[in-house]
Amino acid sequence: MAPAVIWFRRDLRLADNPALLDAVAAGDGTVLGLFVLDPALWDKAGDARRNHLLASLRSLSASMDGNLVVRRGDPTEVVPELAAELGAASVHIAADFGPYGGRRDAEVEKALDCPLVTTGSPYAVAPGRVLTQQGASYQVFTPYFRSWLEHGWRRPVEAPAKVKWIAKQGESLDGPDVEGAGETAVRERWQEYLDDVAEYDAVRDRPDLDSTSRMSVPLKYGEIHPRTMLADLARRRSTGADSYRRELAWREFCADLLARYPDAAWKPLRSEFEQMEYDEPGDAFEAWCNGLTGYPIVDAGMRQLAETGFMHNRVRMVVASFLVKDLHVHWKYGARWFMRQLRDGDLASNSLNWQWVAGCGADASPYFRIFNPTTQGLKFDPSGCYVRRWIPELADLAGKAVHEPWKCDVPEYPRPIVDHAEARQESLRRYAAIKGTAPTPGRS
Repeated sequence: MAPAVIWFRRDLRLADNPALLDAVAAGDGTVLGLFVLDPALWDKAGDARRNHLLASLRSLSASMDGNLVVRRGDPTEVVPELAAELGAASVHIAADFGPYGGRRDAEVEKALDCPLVTTGSPYAVAPGRVLTQQGASYQVFTPYFRSWLEHGWRRPVEAPAKVKWIAKQGESLDGPDVEGAGETAVRERWQEYLDDVAEYDAVRDRPDLDSTSRMSVPLKYGEIHPRTMLADLARRRSTGADSYRRELAWREFCADLLARYPDAAWKPLRSEFEQMEYDEPGDAFEAWCNGLTGYPIVDAGMRQLAETGFMHNRVRMVVASFLVKDLHVHWKYGARWFMRQLRDGDLASNSLNWQWVAGCGADASPYFRIFNPTTQGLKFDPSGCYVRRWIPELADLAGKAVHEPWKCDVPEYPRPIVDHAEARQESLRRYAAIKGTAPTPGRS
């Protein structure tokens, strides 16, 4: 008998990890835990995502008695070489449904001299499992959600009682400490948040309250599995828990769409939007990236993103709408900027949510729904605390006045770079120009 390899990717945990259980059961009972720092992914990530990943890997390694082996390079070379060197009986993974991940895993499987065993995925219900009666993917969320609930999911599994980890030399994991990274810290935070989940509906749109769960980051890295979260939510009967469950389903809806339509990473699902007139990103785009548009809620969100690698979900919708419908810049530029900056940068959720705002995705927000950044700020940051937290130039403006600084004398803060009312009319004009094209959600 020979040892087995568990190749960690988006499953940086020991609990509720079926692929790990299979690796322990395979071979002679000894397991090599491997993570590959893939330049194809590492080079496109910003510092926030890199630092969180390194911190999470340090935590995972500590739970493995320091025996996580980290190698840098192309996984299609690193994994087969290490498996051959070890004489591995099998290599175990959780499925990756992303466009790049699927291609990569197929190439690794061809290069291996032993089986590549796939068990589980980063989702409670894997992409492709929830289908219409005609066997097609859902294009609208609500019927998808109903079928997703009916399909159900397996119960979480425990971590293996004991693993004989194989020690091998690997890359250094040096990096800054990141608060809340790693399986243990994430489970503690999640248990604390469950005490407040009943209030989810009441506070979910309030960036000034800083009351969201922040679980998008752990879900990105698999520090917790959504199946674990769903099992906990099932024991908390409230409208807040129901709404939170619905958000987990939306994440899986996005993954399902991207698995079915891989071009949707950067191309509109509704093909008529390929005819939409957009402006080239220029000075206005740079102002948006740097939080200097003159619209406080937009600028606060972009500055929060730059400093922390995170942005509240309501604010994400506002800044996305502003880029596409006030500045008339193609959503793909914003999506790429987000992927570079976000700690929770997930291709499916990021691209499909940008498409939702832009009006060109499945079950998309209507294109004529154009967020007014001023009224959004007044409604969801009524005291102005969120804006003042991230825009020190406006710290002296009291209450709601912070959302309309052009009415005050604030020379340190820029004037609005566009007139929202005029930009809205221009967006509607551009939409009308493609409106006659027959809508074609999805791609073959």
